[in-house]
Amino acid sequence: MNRQRGVDVRPAAVAVSLVDGLPEAFVASPGTVAFVRAFDDGFAPFATVLDHLPAYADPRYAPDDLVRWVASWLSPAVAARRPAALLRAHLPDLVTSAVARGTLRGVTAAVRACTGCEPEVTDSGGTAWSRRPHGPMPGSPRLHLDVGVRLLPEEPDPDDVLDLVRAVVEDVRPVHVPTTVRLLA
Repeated sequence: MNRQRGVDVRPAAVAVSLVDGLPEAFVASPGTVAFVRAFDDGFAPFATVLDHLPAYADPRYAPDDLVRWVASWLSPAVAARRPAALLRAHLPDLVTSAVARGTLRGVTAAVRACTGCEPEVTDSGGTAWSRRPHGPMPGSPRLHLDVGVRLLPEEPDPDDVLDLVRAVVEDVRPVHVPTTVRLLA
């Protein structure tokens, strides 16, 4: 048995043989059957991958290296510094942080992907609608984004995670808004 990166690399078993689709006249010839079976061996790996494609697309079942690779597209800093189990659980948050970049929702998702905990994110802005022009503006005139971070109790290096959160928040926050990242008790 050959092994690469802990994976069994024996040839895949043929789920459905091409011989089963041959007309009866060809099945009677042993040479034709042997020739077509050779194609079975060549196509088996492709058929196996296609049969199991949902397992690769679903982070619950995908191999750790694939989860880390996809996470590296969305947030290289998080993918490089967080464990695969946390990435697997919070891959949807990384997607949300990329899609909703620059919004409260995107910042919240990015911090949750870093820490595994729900952060407290508040900003000074707001939106409002008025029937008349020059209506009151919502929010505060001083722009500010405040990110309160909770860490898991079993976190081995809280300072490293807080530095990661600061870097990720800097990456996904609205560019023009000053930001404070603080550790919550």
